[in-house]
Amino acid sequence: MGDLPEKIDLSDVGLFAHGIPHEIFRHLRGESPIYWNEEACGSGFWALTRYADVLAVGRDPETFSSERRGIMIFDESFETSGRERMMIEMDPPRHTRLRTLINRGMTPRRVLDLEGFARRSFEGVLDRSLELGRCDFVNDVATLLPLQIIAELVGIPQADRPLLGALADRVQGFEDPELGGGDGENTDAIRQMSAYALDLARDRRRKPKDDIATAILQADLDGESMSDEAFAAFFLLLITGGIETTKAAISGGMLALTEHPDQWAALRRDPDALPGAIEEMIRWVTPIHHFRRTATRDTVISGQPIQEDDKVVIWYSSANRDESVFDDPFRFDITRTPNEHLSFGFGRHFCLGANLARLEIRVAFEALLARGVEVERCGEIDHLLSSFTNSLKRMPVEMRAT
Repeated sequence: MGDLPEKIDLSDVGLFAHGIPHEIFRHLRGESPIYWNEEACGSGFWALTRYADVLAVGRDPETFSSERRGIMIFDESFETSGRERMMIEMDPPRHTRLRTLINRGMTPRRVLDLEGFARRSFEGVLDRSLELGRCDFVNDVATLLPLQIIAELVGIPQADRPLLGALADRVQGFEDPELGGGDGENTDAIRQMSAYALDLARDRRRKPKDDIATAILQADLDGESMSDEAFAAFFLLLITGGIETTKAAISGGMLALTEHPDQWAALRRDPDALPGAIEEMIRWVTPIHHFRRTATRDTVISGQPIQEDDKVVIWYSSANRDESVFDDPFRFDITRTPNEHLSFGFGRHFCLGANLARLEIRVAFEALLARGVEVERCGEIDHLLSSFTNSLKRMPVEMRAT
């Protein structure tokens, strides 16, 4: 075990410069699972690192609100920012109504209908990468499939897709100086993406198409439909979440397989093990480190008193390594079962795009396996500087088909 900082501050982005700070989380799970985290610039927050406590808070929106001051560690003021709340920043009943509207447009059939496009798209990505021989697995391989799939689902013209991919990087990389990040949200990128979404909504109202944008805008619940502003907030969540988290899972999954060549060899011998391998990749990577809630009343969590308005941060990247839930959690095991990871969230906030993400990861690794692709790292990996998203910015590799 490495040396731990004298005072742990999980809001310090530097702790995440090389990925998940597992030793810190292991220490907190064992010694202080409900830890009061003081902040240099903030009121402080309760950090919850055990699986059971994360579940308990996430399942109680009446006591632990997503809507009161948002889901980020820093307080969000929607009144002054002018940004519409995303669905993930709402509590019932508001959240329930909006999610119902979106479900009426984002049907399982629409997701499954994308599989053929996904396969054709990734085959082209793979052809180009193999032709290059040496490439960046993150930007040349892992990013392109989720970008194309989400854009196709929504109905974004091909010419606009690179711009939206770059904006998604900037929104999700709000703490990384290389991506224009700093304190708080990357407001310029959010503003550009929101403006694009508003234009898209107006266009689809004038000229409906067979895409999810039209379907969601036309969806009706008791005479109520989605406003253009609410659509823009949904668009922001779909584009950033749909691209960035799946990119993180594909690239982080490939990194795990290069670091555990026995598991890659086992998967190549038995491609039918891929569904279980995908779940292990998603657990192992945990693309989103945490979400924040705010206590709506005085309460108690596992014996610890919590006061109204206290910030409570639930750490998925710690819960997914909880020794009381996962047998030998630091072993990457493509045959792990059960594997009830929390990477897609749970309950009311379970990720709407979970099935789409699984489809994309499956398409990517089925193609790699079918063509006998060998992936060998040939340089240093570079992590996104973020305490919120666990993602890679670069992973130089050599790729060849055997």
